[in-house]
Amino acid sequence: MARRETSVAGPGSRALIVDIVRSAVTISRVELADVTGLTQPSISNLVRELIAEGIIHEIGSADSIRGKPRKLIAITPATRFGIGFHLGPDTVTCVAVDLTGGVVGREVVPRTDALATRFAEFTSGLDLPRDRIEGLAVVAPTPYPGEPAPDLAAVRADLSEQLGLPVLVENDAAAAALGEFWSRRVSREQAFGCIYLATGIGAGFVFGGALFRGASFDAGELGHLSIHYDGRPCPCGNRGCVERYASMDAIVAAARGNPSLSARLGLGDPAATLSRSHDAIARAAVHGDPAAFAVIDEAAGYLSAAVTSMVNLLDLGRVVLTGPGVALAGSIYARRVRDQLERTAHSRQRHGVTVELSAQPRDAAGIGAAALVVQAAVAPGHTPGASRS
Repeated sequence: MARRETSVAGPGSRALIVDIVRSAVTISRVELADVTGLTQPSISNLVRELIAEGIIHEIGSADSIRGKPRKLIAITPATRFGIGFHLGPDTVTCVAVDLTGGVVGREVVPRTDALATRFAEFTSGLDLPRDRIEGLAVVAPTPYPGEPAPDLAAVRADLSEQLGLPVLVENDAAAAALGEFWSRRVSREQAFGCIYLATGIGAGFVFGGALFRGASFDAGELGHLSIHYDGRPCPCGNRGCVERYASMDAIVAAARGNPSLSARLGLGDPAATLSRSHDAIARAAVHGDPAAFAVIDEAAGYLSAAVTSMVNLLDLGRVVLTGPGVALAGSIYARRVRDQLERTAHSRQRHGVTVELSAQPRDAAGIGAAALVVQAAVAPGHTPGASRS
């Protein structure tokens, strides 16, 4: 009897195949058919197309219980590249990744409006063939309502015209989530969340291989989840937002409120930037300074309460902590979040929640931006729109 083709054999089939090969590392066509529900002819056609485009390749064979060795396929890393720019307050982090999300180049330069020139210099310095570059994604923090922000739609249109390549735009936390999902080879079957700790606190979610963006591409504003209904006022208009207690800004403010600690770490120095001050506190905390540890640990406790609500709401199975805020003291945050979820997560009797630290927290948004380009180019079909317009 002929096998019935499942509904997945539509526009998203290519994305499905790429996702499964990416997360499996190596897999056979037979296994792909078993996992996807697609017919063998559909699998053969899609795999043949992806091999012809250089996206996947045959890597060897494995024994089969049916006697005939199974040919294995895998992602071909260096045939295509994505470029990501993360716009910080004073700098631009430029990242290039291959098809597996592996970083092939990275640099941080002073903030500039000449992004097309920066793109040309960056890609030329890496000697990347222009015909293998799939595009550019530009990511930035989501501003508060009413706060001035770069017109990313205008940036996108202008850059696309200048470069002659696709240009995407996204918020930094969402991009970081996609980057962690792609480079960690997370299965599309896993409900995946990423916490991005910086001057603010954001989150990104990947469900079924696709970023969840919300009605206005603004999903994941974890920093504005209230943990105290009558707490500290927030510029967003809410009160008790976790950002007021656990962001890098809040941590530096709390440390400066301790005169002894502030003097010891030089937090009163007018030349000290937020990032430098926060790193000094985090470094002192992990090296055993009791006052610094107390500040970081308290912030981690506030964050873990918000993360628990997020995990309970979305029934997440895996969470990654990333961003410059966890670059030095990430172990303190991870321990508090794990302990909190083990005691209070609603799903804890049914499944655990894996909590991990990013391997490259300072560059996560830039890596994620580049991964957005890669996913949009080689595995389209995850979402109706690839970025904010």
